[in-house]
Amino acid sequence: MGENITFAAMHDEGEIPGYLAVPEGPIRAAIIVVPEIFGVNPGIRHKCKVWADLGYMALAPDIFWRFAPGVELDPDVPEQMEEAFGYFGQYDPDKGVQDIEAAIRFLRDYEGISKVGLVGFCLGGRMAYMTATRTDIDASVGYYGVMIDQMLGESHAIANPLMLHIPTADHLVSAEAQAAIHAALDPHPKVTLHDYAGLDHGFAAEMGKRRDEQGAELADRRTRDFFARYLG
Repeated sequence: MGENITFAAMHDEGEIPGYLAVPEGPIRAAIIVVPEIFGVNPGIRHKCKVWADLGYMALAPDIFWRFAPGVELDPDVPEQMEEAFGYFGQYDPDKGVQDIEAAIRFLRDYEGISKVGLVGFCLGGRMAYMTATRTDIDASVGYYGVMIDQMLGESHAIANPLMLHIPTADHLVSAEAQAAIHAALDPHPKVTLHDYAGLDHGFAAEMGKRRDEQGAELADRRTRDFFARYLG
């Protein structure tokens, strides 16, 4: 079961919209699902429902709520892709971490939830890394995160498990950036990196032209196993 909700932002900034999917049976843990630059669209809502079917409460926050609340875009439509990049330029990732902190607090207030994880895609993949370095999230997973190579100086602060899925042919993350990520994070005891040879950005999207079925299934299985290990 899924529904649109709101939860309190940090510092009395207002109410953050989101989509919440709740398991029908007992709740194993909670997972925050951070969207790409296309908003909480049907693909992200589907990911939340999949987690709920596995017993996790899943919350997808509206990351653009400050300036484009409720936006849902289709990456296969060129005009909407261009619109999405405009929102990416307006997004403040530091405030984004605060919004994720608010989501963590909201979920931990639910009776029976002791652990909260996060999975993010594209911009959300960057936020997965930042969440691992700046919050007490129990476990984080990032798919094709952008600009992580520019934030590797924060890696010493990663205290809980982080896994990153890296497509080697990502047209938004250069080979040099990927090499820097590996050099900095391969030795980190809390970090697991997985490369996907020849795959491009967005390969694990639930729908649309970008999806690679085999790669998506492999990455999603690894993510499920990771959360089962660290969240329960």
